[in-house]
Amino acid sequence: MSQGPVGTSDVVVVGGGAAGLSLAHRLVETGVATVTVVEPPDGPARPAERTWCYWDHGDGDDDAAGGGDGEFDEAVTATWPLLRVHDPDGNPLTVDPAPSRYRMVRSTAFERLVHARLERSPGGRILRATADSVRDVPGGAEVRCTAADGRTLTLRSRYVFDSRPLRALPPARTRLLQHFRGWFVRTRTDRFDPAVADLMDFRVPQPRHGLAFGYVLPLAPDRALVEYTEFSRTPLTTAAYEAALGHYAREVLRLGEFTVDTAEQGVIPMTDARFPRRAGAAVFRIGTAGGATRPATGYTFAAVQRHSRAIAAALRDGRGSVPAPHGRRALAMDAVLLRALDTGRIDGPAFFTGLFRRTPPQRLLRFLDGATSVREEWGIGLRTPVGPMLRTALEVPFLPRRPHPAPGTGESPR
Repeated sequence: MSQGPVGTSDVVVVGGGAAGLSLAHRLVETGVATVTVVEPPDGPARPAERTWCYWDHGDGDDDAAGGGDGEFDEAVTATWPLLRVHDPDGNPLTVDPAPSRYRMVRSTAFERLVHARLERSPGGRILRATADSVRDVPGGAEVRCTAADGRTLTLRSRYVFDSRPLRALPPARTRLLQHFRGWFVRTRTDRFDPAVADLMDFRVPQPRHGLAFGYVLPLAPDRALVEYTEFSRTPLTTAAYEAALGHYAREVLRLGEFTVDTAEQGVIPMTDARFPRRAGAAVFRIGTAGGATRPATGYTFAAVQRHSRAIAAALRDGRGSVPAPHGRRALAMDAVLLRALDTGRIDGPAFFTGLFRRTPPQRLLRFLDGATSVREEWGIGLRTPVGPMLRTALEVPFLPRRPHPAPGTGESPR
């Protein structure tokens, strides 16, 4: 059974993950455009629950999350005022980035919140269907979808913003993967400090290529997300992740008796590829497919919020282009760091623990978020291995870009 055009809106957003829902919410809340969000029906096509983390600026200034008014507070699962790293020898370093705080959002809570707001707004609509094709048409763009009952639906709009994963990555000089598996654990006795998030714990065996670390986000004294992460070229098998997690939980964290409530696993590219933001005259890519993932860290959620605000401003002002999610200078620095890690010229654990040890916390978070000035970046650069980094910076512009296969689906918890 087929059906012709089923309606129009100013914007169609394809995909209801963090990027798609954030943009739809921004456009509807600010009155910039009417929006239809196309999400897969319930079933195997819908992704499993995911975890997204970011840091805000405190005092109600939730700028990293989306608008300076704490508008997503209802979806925040946990908040940590202190951050900690452990070097390979087990020495902890705890930093206080006040007024910034590290925050966790679970995808189910975020979707529920944004869905409710879109449903209350006359300018928002959620359509449960599978997007089959997206193309330019005179005066805008068209999305053909298949509904759960088999009907073919056609949506017309001025613009389409597509957040679906790419089938192949753009050519790149360097491509690593951030791949991980995490357990939501419950311990028999209190084992966690709910005030401290362990961002990088290097007390785990390091792979021959790349680096590995533990990641612990306490949810209560007896509950936490405990994760094993690698930056390397190839993902592990689930059995290998399980073995690494078991070693980390039992031998490093010494959790004692515990149970695993749920698990999450994923892989995202860490690449200096140039992600095309435009797929047609009226079709744009957003999210990881549009280059929102920070190449050297995997952080995406905060960049998605900034990018959504920038897109809304562009549409409001009548501009027919989409701004980049990250600045050129930040991407250039990431390209150098990725190459230095990939070649083994710098020691990953030493590099990242050194950054935390030698850089004021607020400045470091701005640096990781791509919000530092040239002067601040110069100061941070002088605290890194200058020789290897300078050699790599001189080499990178002359390296060829080569195609790489797209990694398996997954989203970083950052």
